[in-house]
Amino acid sequence: MRPLIPIDDPNDPRLADYLQVRERDLVGRQGGFIAEGVVVLEKLIRAGRHPLRSVLVAEKRAETLAPMLAELAPEVAVYAAGQAVMDAVVGFHIHRGVLAAGVRAEPDLASLLAALPPRALVVGLAGIANHDNMGGLFRNAAAFGADAVLLDDGCCDPLYRKAIRVSVGAALTVPFARAGTAVDLAGRLAAEGFEVLALSPQGQSELDDVAPGLRVAALFGAEGAGLPASVMALARGVRIGMADGFDSLNVATSSGIVLHRLVANRRDGSGD
Repeated sequence: MRPLIPIDDPNDPRLADYLQVRERDLVGRQGGFIAEGVVVLEKLIRAGRHPLRSVLVAEKRAETLAPMLAELAPEVAVYAAGQAVMDAVVGFHIHRGVLAAGVRAEPDLASLLAALPPRALVVGLAGIANHDNMGGLFRNAAAFGADAVLLDDGCCDPLYRKAIRVSVGAALTVPFARAGTAVDLAGRLAAEGFEVLALSPQGQSELDDVAPGLRVAALFGAEGAGLPASVMALARGVRIGMADGFDSLNVATSSGIVLHRLVANRRDGSGD
């Protein structure tokens, strides 16, 4: 079993990363992030995309977590605390009993695009400010095998703790990068040889009619505002067929439908 560092004082300076987690989430972590829960920690470790500084576990969970903790690099400190101490440190009852402090290691846009395979599926996001939606979008991107997610400057942080949790760790496994404005994002994808699909109720093409080629990017905008006209002008507008009198879906739900259809069309050969 990996040696654990016992903590019995909630003011122990070694736990500075974990102090008052919710308040720190709001002001940012200066290049770091907090991951919460066993499933998320497992994906963080296995993906290896972001280095870990430390892990904090409830003493009662230590034995069951031993196999996973054994996979950590030797330099990663693993702290163990009683439930009361852990709750006092983070500022709320942390019933999952597992937190990890990670270091952001995001590729720049050019590096991410250069690393994509010839046959690639990319998700582009514009103005997604809700962390629940961001987490759901990353979860769907991972579920349907998207190679990357590009974010415009108006998007919230995928490595915000709640976004990571809602994504079930997918925000830690799917490569992502910032791409400037929404127009910059769409233009760069087109320049890289992607067929750019802009999802909108006003799209001229039905999703079922889209047969994706080797490189396809699906763009999603914020609920309500949607994608700006300047972005729609650079892309093929696509809509999801719905019942009469209704034309709106949650953006994460829309992404699941769209990505499933694009992948299915490739699988049956219609994109070849």
